Amino acid sequence: MAARQGRGPVARAAVIGSLLALAGPHPSLAAAAAAEPESACVAGTGPYQRELEHHVGRPVDGVQSAADCIAVRDFQRKNGVSPADGYAGVATYRTMLVVTARPDPNAAGECPEREHRVTCVDLERQLLWVQDDGDIVLRPVPIRTGRDFQETRTGWHDVYWRSKDHVSTLYGSPMPYAQFFDGGQALHGSPGTLYEGGGSAGCVNLTEPDAKRLWDLLGEGDAVYVWGTKPGTED
Repeated sequence: MAARQGRGPVARAAVIGSLLALAGPHPSLAAAAAAEPESACVAGTGPYQRELEHHVGRPVDGVQSAADCIAVRDFQRKNGVSPADGYAGVATYRTMLVVTARPDPNAAGECPEREHRVTCVDLERQLLWVQDDGDIVLRPVPIRTGRDFQETRTGWHDVYWRSKDHVSTLYGSPMPYAQFFDGGQALHGSPGTLYEGGGSAGCVNLTEPDAKRLWDLLGEGDAVYVWGTKPGTED
């Protein structure tokens, strides 16, 4: 009898414990877990600190603070910048230029409006968009143009040859969705990031998804207009 009384509470406790395990964590514990703060934002001051501070509405002093870091990280997460660590680096800055240009990329009127498609290549902001009689038919996307002494040639051009699965005869590198507009210079996709390496050998590099969108939109004879100066190159 004494043995049965000793086993009774133990058995009941085991059953209750099993039921609680099946039911999941107590609501108060779950709420506490949900309220756990995310990892601290500890990135230091970046080379484009002032520009990003201005864009995200923070005091512009050029020095990273915890609040600056969180605001920049929120911008990165919203716009797909990786890593989203709050650092105001070149990828975040270039993404900021795209976001800023979206409402009206040709606000300054530097890309001439024509009654036909024009692919606009802005070397200063490293942006490309397509307009037709002033209407934007491809919103601005980031690009990488020619480095110093191999600059992308400015002025009016026409797409004269297209090669979907092109491989460079000079460098042996893939140039998917290549659309040539001046000699060996072409609009084409480029694997990896557009924000490293200093520049291309003269071509206008796009991400592969953007290059495909441009391929689907343009054809031989379409106009390309290039202007400005790529930062870091000679005038």
